[in-house]
This record gives sequence, structure tokens and C-alpha cells, in this order.
Amino acid sequence: MALRHKQVTTVSSFADGTKIPNTQRAVRAYFYVTVWMTCSISVIVFNKWLLAYTKFHFPITLTGWHMAFCSLVGFVCIRVLKITKSHNMSYEDYMRRVLPIGLLYAASLWMSNASYIYLSVSFIQMTKSLMPGLVYVSGIWLGNQKFRLSVAANMCLIALGVVVCGLGEENLVLHGLAKQLTALMFEATRLAMIEILINRKGMKMDPLQSLYYVCPACFCALAVPFYFVEYEEVAAVVQAKSLDIRAHVLLLNGLAAFALNIAVFLLIGKTSALTMNIAGVIKDWMLIFFSYFVFKAPLTALNLGGYVFCCAGVVLYQFQKYRDMHRERT
Repeated sequence: MALRHKQVTTVSSFADGTKIPNTQRAVRAYFYVTVWMTCSISVIVFNKWLLAYTKFHFPITLTGWHMAFCSLVGFVCIRVLKITKSHNMSYEDYMRRVLPIGLLYAASLWMSNASYIYLSVSFIQMTKSLMPGLVYVSGIWLGNQKFRLSVAANMCLIALGVVVCGLGEENLVLHGLAKQLTALMFEATRLAMIEILINRKGMKMDPLQSLYYVCPACFCALAVPFYFVEYEEVAAVVQAKSLDIRAHVLLLNGLAAFALNIAVFLLIGKTSALTMNIAGVIKDWMLIFFSYFVFKAPLTALNLGGYVFCCAGVVLYQFQKYRDMHRERT
């Protein structure tokens, strides 16, 4: 008696709803994670080198250049090449939904890039462990999250780990630390606002649409602080021809920033939030040791011990969040 075996193909779906076999899904997920990690590390190291090791000490100018470049590419792709459609958003919707996100994004990027002048790459990555806690606090403040004692206790433990990292940092500059913490607060608020202004309204954007709509708002928001903070100094440097950065270097930097923006949106759309956060922890560890070996940033046992504590808290939080989402679905 012959037995017939049916070939069973396990199928899962990405965050965007695309259904594919599990093996292919895993390969794609690893690919997107690798691309994102490569782009992220490249941009961080590139920006650190530009802002801290050359005469280009202009974080607003650098961030504005990134936004201008991404805005141009987004416009060409949507309006000229028509690779994807626009949402034909009204002026009122743009001002109410997109502009606030653009303002917060601009402030976050400005402060984050400014911190590279004062702090080591490794310590900046350690402070980013605070992001889940700040997003949680922003969510409670804006009504997206409900207060839970267990989650709040976990966030306090992560914060304690960051404090330990700070105590072990040999080249700590308080001015730079203040900028980095401000950047994290702006970014956490932006993420919470996206949930309220974009996701809840059913407005989904692909990577090019996000660049097309958000980057011009960021660029316009940066124009005001640029004029009052950096314009005179940049004009003096250009007039004196003392800037040792060539145009092709800034072009490569803009391309790297564009690639990172695309990689971020692809990673979010094609994998889970849990995958992205775990990949972020791995990427941060890679940057910490990269900073130690390349930029000679000092690392202490207190630094590493505090960061291990932070990572454990972040992973535990993500696991709790994933478990709660699974329970809600079932």
C-alpha cells in the first residue's frame, strides 16, 4: 500500500501583509537587517568623522543637507519618475499630521548630530537604551499607553544602567550629554506622534512617500536655527575657503543618509518591531567596539557592565511587549 506524502510549506507574513514561506521570510529578514545595520553604522561613523575630526563642525548644516538631498530624491521618484503614488494630501492635513512629525524629527536629528562633537560613538549608543522608556513615557503622556508598574520598574532599571554607563565614561561632556538626551526625548515624542497622527488615521506610507512628505518639513524647520546659530560661521568659512571637505564627500554623506532612511522604512515594513529592536542591540554593540578600535574611545568595565544591564532590560521589555501582543491576537 503506497503512502502519499503531502509536502507542507509553512507560510508566514511580513508586517506589510505579504505572505511567503518561512524560509524565504527568514532570508529576507536577515537581508533587510544586514542592509539596515550596514547603512546605520556607515552614517553614524561618517557623521562622527565629519563633525568631530574635520573642520565641519556644523550639525544643523549637515542635517539640513541630508533633508534637502532626501527631499529632492523623493520628489524626483514620485513626481518625475512616478515610482510610487503620492497621497495627494491637502494643505490642512499636511500641516496637522506631517508638519509636527517633521519638526520633531528635525530637532531630534539636529541634537543627535550635535552630540557627536562632544561624546564618543560608544557612549551615545549606550544612552540610546533609554529609548523604550522615553517612548513609553511619551505614550502615557499622549494617551497611547497605559501605565503598568512592571513596565515602569523595568524602565527604571534601564535608566539605572545608563547612569552606571555615565559614571564609567572617562570623556563625559555634560553639554554633549544634554544634547543627546534632548535628541532622545524629541525622537520618542515623534514616534508616539506618528502613531496618533498617521497610523491611527489609516495613512500608510512607503519609504519614498515618507521621504517626500517628511523631509521637506524637516528642512524648513531647520532653516530657522541654521540662520540664527550657524549661518554667520558657515558663511565665514566658505568665504575664507578654509573648509577642507570636498563636494563629493558631502554627496556621499547625503547618499548614505538617503540609503539609511530607505533601509529603516524597509526594515519596519518587512520585519517585526521585535526583530528591529534586537538587531538594534547587536548593532549598538558593534558600534561600541568599532568606536573603541577605530576612534580610540576609552571603554571601562563600568561602561560595559552598565550597558549589559541596559541591554538585558531592553530585551526583557521587548519580550514582554511581544508576549502581550501575542496574547491580544489569540
